[in-house]
Amino acid sequence: MRRLSISPAARKAIAIGSLCSTAYLAVYVAKNILSAATPQITAAGAFTVERIGALSSTYYICYAIGQLINGYIGDKIKTKYMISFGLLLASTGFWLLPQLAGLDMAATAAYGASGFFMAMIYGPMTKVVAENTEQLYATRCSMGYTLASFLGSPAAGVLAASLAWEWAFRAAGGIMVVMATICMIVFTVMERKGVIRYGQFKPKQKGVGNIRILLKRQILRFALIAVLTGVVRTAVLFWLPTYISQHLKFDPSSAALIYTVGTLCVSCSTFLAIFLYERVMKGNMEKTILLSFACAALSFGGAYLIPVELPFANVVFMVLAILSANCASNMIWSRYCPSLFDTGMVSGATGFLDCCSYLAASAATALFANAVADIGWGNLILIWVGLMVLGAVISLPFHKKQ
Repeated sequence: MRRLSISPAARKAIAIGSLCSTAYLAVYVAKNILSAATPQITAAGAFTVERIGALSSTYYICYAIGQLINGYIGDKIKTKYMISFGLLLASTGFWLLPQLAGLDMAATAAYGASGFFMAMIYGPMTKVVAENTEQLYATRCSMGYTLASFLGSPAAGVLAASLAWEWAFRAAGGIMVVMATICMIVFTVMERKGVIRYGQFKPKQKGVGNIRILLKRQILRFALIAVLTGVVRTAVLFWLPTYISQHLKFDPSSAALIYTVGTLCVSCSTFLAIFLYERVMKGNMEKTILLSFACAALSFGGAYLIPVELPFANVVFMVLAILSANCASNMIWSRYCPSLFDTGMVSGATGFLDCCSYLAASAATALFANAVADIGWGNLILIWVGLMVLGAVISLPFHKKQ
């Protein structure tokens, strides 16, 4: 049998991508543990639902701010330090939270700090991948840690189902400590072997010149796309179980099962986006984003038009809408951000875009809760249709391929 040949460039990408994807999986296990353990926490009386909501909101705000600050720092400090210390420092909040039950302010501060420190990972990780792998492999690596982020939710569910909530948090903290140690060791080995090199690309200008470079590369346009897709991939997805149970009248157990299946389908957006980009749109990022937004708008429209008497069909269109919006989102993280490798500002630009995404998601999550009571699910879906139409408009006109 002929032995499969793997090029040195591919081997390098596999090594870097595997390490980054594993580290990002640890981040998302921790990020989802609060949601997964909420039934246990409320049943034990450790935190009320309102306090858990406040914890989650604080976390996302701190995470968004952290993306902005740490993304900038990540362009100046070695990735191994950013990722390793980010994981290590973030773990402390998860170790402390069980001891801080009943101390609302202290618990909120600890959990918010964990969000800030966890924001030390994504920007620097994207930078090291973009600057040390070929563009094709950078996209594949980005797909890898995007998929890892989707797998974090069921992994957190397993921890929450297997352990008391206090130990689920401690286990999440322990996973981050182990991963921080592995990253420090493996990144150091890769540096010594020349697999990873720093300083290959530096900003050609200083100060305002850096901003001009990013403006020329349409950073504001992609910030708007990050805002719109962030609303769907985080806020709309967050309210999907409530939509299924309240609006479509499924019982709680059925709603949970439908949500699980739906999120597994949404995870396919990682691969679908690249297929559309490479095979259907022949490498045109703008057309891929336009198609994704158009499909999302049509799918939300379908969910609006299909009556609640056909609940399964309604759910299908809602899931298709979220999946389609995620395809547009994946173009930002898998294609646009790595394409900035020659600017020397990949980490900062990625952090800025992720900050925009999470700030929008945090605000939308709260607004949607009030909107359901004030205008109803149907009118809220029409707002989502409008947001996706706006995204399609922003994707026009076509410019040169990216």
